[in-house]
Amino acid sequence: MITIIDCGMGNLRSVQKAFEHLGYPAQISSSPDDIEKGLKLVLPGDGAFGDEMKRLKELGLTSPILEAVGKGVPFLGICVGQQVLFDASEEFGNHRGLGLFQGRIKRLPEGLPVPHMGWNQLHLKKNSSLLAGVAPESFVYFIHSYYIAECDWAEVTATTDYGFEFPVVIEHDNVFSTQFHPEKSQCPGLRLLKNFAEIPNVQR
Repeated sequence: MITIIDCGMGNLRSVQKAFEHLGYPAQISSSPDDIEKGLKLVLPGDGAFGDEMKRLKELGLTSPILEAVGKGVPFLGICVGQQVLFDASEEFGNHRGLGLFQGRIKRLPEGLPVPHMGWNQLHLKKNSSLLAGVAPESFVYFIHSYYIAECDWAEVTATTDYGFEFPVVIEHDNVFSTQFHPEKSQCPGLRLLKNFAEIPNVQR
């Protein structure tokens, strides 16, 4: 069972329907117990970094998430759900994230239309279990105003261009993340979700 973490900040039903369309059962839950028992975890996110972190803390979900990741449970963060995996964000102040990835989130540079909304191409940087079978330069769907400005580039598996090049897919061990919305990205997005659903759960 794939558990989609509900902190009231994401397009949860669309993500659930995408997995179900692919034949993988998925539940939406804000229960720490469900997260602790989940075989795979997905954290979608819309809105602001600080609000998502606040809700995760209020619901008592940060510790179960970190413990599950530490045990090797496959984890996928989407959009703001990717951003909160990093150390910190400058969105509406300074906010601490979950710290699963090193780096910082900043606002898109001055002069670019914000939010970045629409279809942009993926530039694949290296082999990726999450992006296996996704064609190079596939178009995927974005909507965001902040981006990964600092990170470990050894963990970057894809970038995009929006006036400049920046990371949009990050992977390390059992933690995967995308800035774009795979559930809204048609065939490339469905292939990505299928890949995630089939990643073995080898708990430590």
